[in-house]
Amino acid sequence: MMDHIPITAIGQDSHRFDKSNNKKLILGGINIEHPFGLSANSDGDVVLHAITNAVSGLTGINILGDIADRLCRTEKITDSAVYLKEALKHLGDIKLTHLSVTIECGEPILSPYMVDMKSSISKILHLSEKHIGITATSGEGLTAFGRKEGISVFCILSALSPDI
Repeated sequence: MMDHIPITAIGQDSHRFDKSNNKKLILGGINIEHPFGLSANSDGDVVLHAITNAVSGLTGINILGDIADRLCRTEKITDSAVYLKEALKHLGDIKLTHLSVTIECGEPILSPYMVDMKSSISKILHLSEKHIGITATSGEGLTAFGRKEGISVFCILSALSPDI
């Protein structure tokens, strides 16, 4: 039987609010009540983008910078869940074990959406909700995100990889 070693990757993404359009705010794959969406070529889901970047950290394959940009440009795919699912295809025998997500924003208040976000992310990752933690902070208004200019997300994704 093959041994597995624990591996970990950090993901990050941030976007500013786009007050010039009627874009919806989508975080963790769900719609959030807010007057502004995030500025991006895609739907701007910074939660799924950060997770995608963490998966890229596990696999070494740059999804958002290469593959997602192409999908957005040539196929007009703007759903960030599609990008994350594309990243997951590259995991091979790597098994995800835990995800921790921290969202920094001064608005909107995210606590009413946390359960739905966790459920949405769980379905995409095929990871039990009990192994997904989501927290939010205003950062006491010390950054642009805490001052309501946008949203920043950091996550840590843990996994087991075959030791080959």
